[in-house]
Amino acid sequence: MAAAPLRVLACGDVEGRLETLFGRVRAIQGKSGRFDMLLCVGNFFGSTSETEWAEYRTGAKKAPIPTYVLGANDQETVSFFPDVSGCELAENITYLGRRGLYSGTSGLQIAYLSGTESQDEPAPAYSFSAKDVAELKTSLLSTPSFKGVDILLTSPWPRDVGTFANSAYLYAFSIVPMSLMDPAELVKQPQDVTENPYRKSRKEAQKTKAPLCAEEEPACQFFFDLDKHQGKKRPSDGKERGNSQPKQAKKPPQPTGPCWFCLASPEVEKHLVVSIGTHCYLALAKGGLLPDHVLILPIGHYQSVVDLSSEVVEEVTKYKSALKEFFRSKGKRYVLFERNYRSQHLQLQVIPVPLDHCTSEDIKESFIVQAQEQQIELLEIPEHSDITQVAQPGTPYFYVELDTGEKLFHRIRGRFPLHFGREVLASEALLALPQRADWRRCAAERAEEAAQARAFRRDFQPFDFALRA
Repeated sequence: MAAAPLRVLACGDVEGRLETLFGRVRAIQGKSGRFDMLLCVGNFFGSTSETEWAEYRTGAKKAPIPTYVLGANDQETVSFFPDVSGCELAENITYLGRRGLYSGTSGLQIAYLSGTESQDEPAPAYSFSAKDVAELKTSLLSTPSFKGVDILLTSPWPRDVGTFANSAYLYAFSIVPMSLMDPAELVKQPQDVTENPYRKSRKEAQKTKAPLCAEEEPACQFFFDLDKHQGKKRPSDGKERGNSQPKQAKKPPQPTGPCWFCLASPEVEKHLVVSIGTHCYLALAKGGLLPDHVLILPIGHYQSVVDLSSEVVEEVTKYKSALKEFFRSKGKRYVLFERNYRSQHLQLQVIPVPLDHCTSEDIKESFIVQAQEQQIELLEIPEHSDITQVAQPGTPYFYVELDTGEKLFHRIRGRFPLHFGREVLASEALLALPQRADWRRCAAERAEEAAQARAFRRDFQPFDFALRA
């Protein structure tokens, strides 16, 4: 009889937000059933977490699941970890230690390495060195019966780990300890696996000097701290490795029929356009949730953000920055969402929300709660991550981004409510405009639309980088 798999949750930087973390764990378990453990990497504690932590340390509150954490990543949080070899910090919360191997009663084996990478010997209490890596490796390989570990935990990103991965705030998976697996089953490739992110040429491997980080990158920091190139596609100057010939710029795909959003298309309602850049333009939304509800759109035909060229991505980023500054000048923050589902042209919906009406946490919670009510798994992804790391071209998805950089993501695998983004923002918890959740009920006369566009264009002019180009 095959062994039952363990159900595991993993997360990155908690930064002392224990109530937020464990609240989400409870919500997930309420929806999906009990999990066996929670593994935390990155910063578990924050510089201001003492008050919240005291309730767990004294037993006033208890973690809802056995939780295993790595050690400090900076000097400010070293004091939270009294024993370098690992100990129980509170009921159901265990510090694994500086480095070593954790063997659970289930047979699961977890190798771990705490802290950030350091070039110093000996490394500070919140770091590890190349010597620490070598000693951990030696201790594992010296065991006569060693065949491998089930899980490796480190706070920094291993090089290339983001390739093909869904880097979610909370990631759930099932695993059978290899000690309980049949040898034939152990080497069998499971279904639905991605490509190996660590595969590289021998030439590239010879260039790698640091144990976990690329030599041309600064020392890696926390679990969600990607390298300096994250969030951007490679420049299209043709100077890629192993290729001395410049490549021709890739042309965007052409629409298969009439497109309402390609700027050169006769179907575009140009009276709604308020700004035109080199690769993108800005237009008021037809039937907008609010009079200043706008869309960021590529001039050429692209289906989603993950299909964009680097030049278009750069200009989208400029429009985001300009809109953030514009709305903040009016006492508002923006919420951006994209629905890459049953649409042929990318539309980034940008909707302002008054700053004094709700916080960014209120907005995130509204999306998460209403997603759970509709059995939609909406996950928080790292602030410094890029959407191209969690979705491949052609993948249907729903994506939310706040002007603080916080992001939520749902991979669509079946049916999805077309008006979900507007419904959340129109709900009583946020804008309290439920009657405007469906854009078709918000139609206005062309003259009124044109007047709104002129007013927006006039107000936005001081922030419009396209006018200064």
